[in-house]
Amino acid sequence: MAVALSILDLAHIGPGETAADSFAGSVDLAQRAESLGYRRIWYAEHHNMSSIASSATSVLIGHVAAHTKTIRLGAGGIMLPNHAPLTIAEQFGTLETLFPGRIDLGLGRAPGSDQKTMRALRRDPSSAETFPQDVLELQGYLSGETRIPGVNATPGAGTDVPLYILGSSLFGARLAALLGLPYSFASHFAPDALEAAVSLYRQEFQPSAQLAEPYVIAGVNVIAADTTDEAEEHFLAAKRYRVTRMLGQGKEFTPEEADAILASPAGQQVLQMTKYTAVGAPAEVDDYLDRFVDRSQADELIVVSAAPDRGAWRRSLELLADVRGLVPA
Repeated sequence: MAVALSILDLAHIGPGETAADSFAGSVDLAQRAESLGYRRIWYAEHHNMSSIASSATSVLIGHVAAHTKTIRLGAGGIMLPNHAPLTIAEQFGTLETLFPGRIDLGLGRAPGSDQKTMRALRRDPSSAETFPQDVLELQGYLSGETRIPGVNATPGAGTDVPLYILGSSLFGARLAALLGLPYSFASHFAPDALEAAVSLYRQEFQPSAQLAEPYVIAGVNVIAADTTDEAEEHFLAAKRYRVTRMLGQGKEFTPEEADAILASPAGQQVLQMTKYTAVGAPAEVDDYLDRFVDRSQADELIVVSAAPDRGAWRRSLELLADVRGLVPA
């Protein structure tokens, strides 16, 4: 089934790397993705995570945009309760002004951090409760029809940066449907409500100035390699890396320790997050993605890889582009 393919770049800082290495890797990845025909790349707002370099999301988007020409770039997403809507409108209005027709703005309501970091961000724990109103306020700034009389976004007003609602529950699906916005489901790490959320979104969708018909983007993990055995090796490394980051509390596990934890109930919960993962040689990955599209009813897939090996991720994207028949713009 022909659906668009995009990328979620987690901007990993790998073992022995610096944030500068991560940024260079993101630029290289974007340039390769552009040449291969991927539609867009998104970066997610995370804070206080030593292995992720995309905390200043809009700055990273601008850096990558300056080193690419055609590929769409955006946030997947900005955690709006961490920010004043006017600030985000100004940031993304600036990006759209500098790189017209290439900028997306995905919005989530999660903190993107832990409780201590929320306090460091000066975030009110109740701020997520006003997420729908904040989305509307932000939308008004970007359209030039401000909801706060006398307050306008400069740059921003009239740029009409396209908004996307991100989520992993029925809340986001319902809000995206009500506002007539595209909906991106985080099935690459929160798979449980995928089908119910997409069904609800499509049933309740109301057309808007931005979007006439429902549009679903679904996240899926992909590790493609030249052979099935090689792909499985990379997937095992990815699972070990994930269990260390999520359960290690700063400790690095040996492969044997990580495998033992993966076999435990806590490890099984971590593995459940990778429920939707395409692993194998190109033909196997291609077949899996066809079945995933059928199950998710997605209009677009956004692929992600947590493989610690950056070279393996680049090779995976090359093989995936070839087997899915992507054509550069």
